[in-house]
Amino acid sequence: MSKAQDMAKVSAKGVFNIFWGLAGSSIVSAIGVMIVAGMLEEAEYGLVAIALMGPTLIATLRDWGVDWATIKYTAQYRSEEKFGNIKNVVAAITVFELILGFSLSIFSFFISGFMATAIFDRPNILPLIQIASFTIFAEALFKAAQSVFTGYEKMEYHSITTVIYSTLKAAMMILLVLLGMGAFGVTLGATTAYLISGVISVVFLYFAIYKKLKLQDESKLEIFSTIKTLFWYGLPLSISTIVSSILAQVYNVLVAVYTTDADVANYQVALNFAFIVTFFVMPVITVLLPAFSKLDSQKEQETLGHVFQFSVKYASLLIVPVVFIVIALSQPGVATLFGTKYAVTPLYLSMYVVSFVFIAFGYMTVENIIKSQGRTDVNMKLALITSALGLVLNIALIPTFGILGLLATSIISGVPSLIISLWWIKKKYNATIDWSSSIKIVLSSALAAAITYGTTMQLTFSNWIILIIGAAIFLATFLVVTPLIGAINKTDIQTFKELAKGFGPLGAIFNKPLSIIERLTRD
Repeated sequence: MSKAQDMAKVSAKGVFNIFWGLAGSSIVSAIGVMIVAGMLEEAEYGLVAIALMGPTLIATLRDWGVDWATIKYTAQYRSEEKFGNIKNVVAAITVFELILGFSLSIFSFFISGFMATAIFDRPNILPLIQIASFTIFAEALFKAAQSVFTGYEKMEYHSITTVIYSTLKAAMMILLVLLGMGAFGVTLGATTAYLISGVISVVFLYFAIYKKLKLQDESKLEIFSTIKTLFWYGLPLSISTIVSSILAQVYNVLVAVYTTDADVANYQVALNFAFIVTFFVMPVITVLLPAFSKLDSQKEQETLGHVFQFSVKYASLLIVPVVFIVIALSQPGVATLFGTKYAVTPLYLSMYVVSFVFIAFGYMTVENIIKSQGRTDVNMKLALITSALGLVLNIALIPTFGILGLLATSIISGVPSLIISLWWIKKKYNATIDWSSSIKIVLSSALAAAITYGTTMQLTFSNWIILIIGAAIFLATFLVVTPLIGAINKTDIQTFKELAKGFGPLGAIFNKPLSIIERLTRD
């Protein structure tokens, strides 16, 4: 087996470990949110989303790129067997996040009155913002631990802590709403759950990884010099992240000003439904940086190119069909849970997930390959291009079209940076995607979605029955069309069978459908 295939097998195991955690946590979280959203009035639920905007904006100042730096250097040092360096990284990220996260939470708490009255013109959300301020500190604890889990490829701990957080959050929100605390109860429950989960994550980090690491030659911890290393790697990433995050919150403010609370609620429900796509996206994206960080583009350019092409193609086969089935079945999906409530949510949901189609052309993968090779300056420039275009479009579109303008911008603004990224990777690393395969995957998914949508629109059954029928139609159509048009070949099937071994005992479950597809696959 080649090094690229061996790395793909290891990454597949990581994807599976992330997947079950994210799937489980997303399902639990979505159920909790749907229950809460059903118990609250649309406008009241919208207030919770608005109250979180201020602390979320301040939280961008917490991320100086050290999370990404932690993943990169933990993976790199582990492949080089420099375990003492990893211990320094773990200690440095924990100290950094503790100090900065707590400081920003206190700052957010003291300016919450200004945010409630001067920015959002909703004085009644002051206590909500005060409580939500402590999500900044909670996030700092949580992200520090999960960054190390990811870089060290201990994805099972990443998943365990994620499930713990989602379960606590759902349970506490529902309980406090049942006790009559309304929007305040939702905010308090979510914040408390995040804090508890953050503490649990740090405890896991200490016993599962940090305690087992040994420094070389009994040397002392080098916390501040390590923070400096992490900071200089992450600074360009932090600049672009802070800019894009601040702009995102500016757009949220524009949405709050130019739309109704009910529109915001419809948008938030759409985001919650989008977990169906994101829990396929996030496991794949999460493993890419540590995987690419094991490779040196100067010494292993050919392997880097193979891994890049593998990652794009197989991520596409997993994610793009999910995007199109969500689009095709968004209306019966939302109606199954809410009936006639949140009537605009299916449209918002469909537009929101469209941008994930670009995964077939390297979206999200390109930034990780550039980041892994230490060229975070390039990441920064590309992100700033996207941010600049997004700013212009949102200022022009949100006042007139509201949420639709925001969603249209999210689809368009990243395209120029994606094109530039692909050109840059081809020039520097001689790596490119399989364009023919990507186009065929998109076409087969779109055809399956069109057939599914056209069929389900003619049905008059209950929404949940239409949802099941539609899913069956899409799956059958996609599994037949994809091999027939050559979007997948026999080599891909054999590779998938190898990757499935990384799933352990569950790998056997995938062999039967893969064998069926293989019979339809062209040579």
